[in-house]
Amino acid sequence: MKSYSLFKILLMSVLIFSSCKSSSKIQKEELPGFVTGPNVIIYKTTRDYSKHVPVTLSDDKKTLVSYPAPGDVFFNGDLAYPVKLENGFLLDRRGIGKNSAFLQWTYYEYSRLEKTPVATELLKMVLDSDPFEVIYDCGKASKFSDPEVELNAKIRTGNLSDFKRIK
Repeated sequence: MKSYSLFKILLMSVLIFSSCKSSSKIQKEELPGFVTGPNVIIYKTTRDYSKHVPVTLSDDKKTLVSYPAPGDVFFNGDLAYPVKLENGFLLDRRGIGKNSAFLQWTYYEYSRLEKTPVATELLKMVLDSDPFEVIYDCGKASKFSDPEVELNAKIRTGNLSDFKRIK
């Protein structure tokens, strides 16, 4: 009788665990709104600002809203230069948005500063308060297995309609 009860407990355990869906098998589509992480941003500028540090201006472009400390201009241990894509597009690695502008300082120069400059000094260093031809939000980084390859393919075909145009 004892072995029969033990058998029933084991059988029930197997049935319970085998009927549960593993969290690793849950598809992203089953959890709308739960996808976290950064968005992939691609952009084109009116001139080559790829070596220059971006900052964020207010909507009226008269004040600084956000800017990095010298130690914040790195991405995975290297200077956070954008990745050059096809057709003049750049893949952001620093936090580009519609109100971004670029400083006269390059990433290298800025990373060597001993302290973060004050906002008024940085504002005087802005090269162009409206440097973008176009900016696209391409969605969450997690939806790309190889962003550079996949974005270049989209750019080559000219099919950017899947992305949200910010500017």
